[in-house]
Amino acid sequence: MKQLVASAAFAAFLAALPASAAVENYSVDPNHTFPAYEIGHFGYSFQRGRFDRTSGRISLDTAAKKGSADIAIDTTSIDTGHPKLTAHLQTDEFFDAAKYPQITFKSGDFTFEGENVKSARGDLTIHGVTRPVTFKVEHYYCAPHPMLKKKICGADLTATIKRSEFGMTKYLPMLADDVLLRVNVEAIKDD
Repeated sequence: MKQLVASAAFAAFLAALPASAAVENYSVDPNHTFPAYEIGHFGYSFQRGRFDRTSGRISLDTAAKKGSADIAIDTTSIDTGHPKLTAHLQTDEFFDAAKYPQITFKSGDFTFEGENVKSARGDLTIHGVTRPVTFKVEHYYCAPHPMLKKKICGADLTATIKRSEFGMTKYLPMLADDVLLRVNVEAIKDD
């Protein structure tokens, strides 16, 4: 009987402790995630394009100030708004989409300010070349979605890379080496 009372008291003690935050896992929402780029075009203007198919997983532990991401972008889904340019960018002069069908970003190094993610440092692979890149988080927000009734986290991220470091050197230096990557992402919490 004493053992039963002691077990019940211990269980009550554990229940009274504050619940620790657990790792939350999210799946990238492909309908609201569109990585985009901006590149100087022969000094005249900045040309922009985006990728229409992205998938991946994000994990967050705000209490421990940790996070990770494993993202894949389909290079065949590039869209410039101009079919001939879109087709040209898929050739071996640029993304070589037939040989390298994905751009990937893998990170296990998030920085936080309070509960908000401020940056994600990881390995970006483009055109078969992997380089370290840090994405700055410009906007970050997590809340229950009013229609889906699930928690969603969203962010806008930016980073500037040199395309030559990824083996994409066609038309340098007239077509700029610096490329601004701008990624808006939304991810839905897994059940």
